[in-house]
Amino acid sequence: MSEARIDLPNIDATLFPQPDLERLFSLVRAIHAPRFLLLYGSLRERSYSRLVAEEAARILRALGGETRMFNPSGLPLVDDAPSDHPKVRELHELVQWAEGMVWSSPERHGAMTGLMKTQIDWIPLSVGAVRPTQGKTLAVMQVSGGSQSFNAVNQMRLLGRWMRMLTIPNQSSVAKAYQEFDDAGRMKPSPYYDRIVDVMEELVKFTLLTRDSAPYLVDRYSERKESAEALARRMQQGAI
Repeated sequence: MSEARIDLPNIDATLFPQPDLERLFSLVRAIHAPRFLLLYGSLRERSYSRLVAEEAARILRALGGETRMFNPSGLPLVDDAPSDHPKVRELHELVQWAEGMVWSSPERHGAMTGLMKTQIDWIPLSVGAVRPTQGKTLAVMQVSGGSQSFNAVNQMRLLGRWMRMLTIPNQSSVAKAYQEFDDAGRMKPSPYYDRIVDVMEELVKFTLLTRDSAPYLVDRYSERKESAEALARRMQQGAI
């Protein structure tokens, strides 16, 4: 045992191995198209958060990804319906299918919309022993009716971290979104559009880089220790 490890009496050395480079850089790599779920935060007929998400989906597909978009219309308020509600079940299945996500929200009253938060709140932190969001990548985007702001994307970053997602560094904030789309709902050429391309490129790269090693990346000492203690307790009970 190294001198550095001898100086850590509070750590269980059996649960504290050195980083495993083979697990981090496994030669066995998934070859299927990376899978992305896109959520948007407005039900307006001309929803700019949806239009931005649709543009992002087109870019992701051009980069080799597979995309699905959740329509939040009909999604009940959290705790106002059982978890087997059809819309809730649909959302849960999409979250489990996805390897990465894009969250796109308007900024309303200086924050993400209630609809956006409702979708995120319906995503369970755990299903049995599985955490549906842990280790998955996330890109955040927002649209604003006025000048550029970052309140919504900052909030979504906090939520992504809380849900143990790998939120990529880049993000998109489209100001005066009503000026950025043509009559057909397609985004016009602009620096805002270029930034969305940047964000989607980064999301695909981070997803390809991390999806095979995600379980190892989010493997935690405290949880290994808790699991070991729980196993020891069960063994003791079985011996009674």
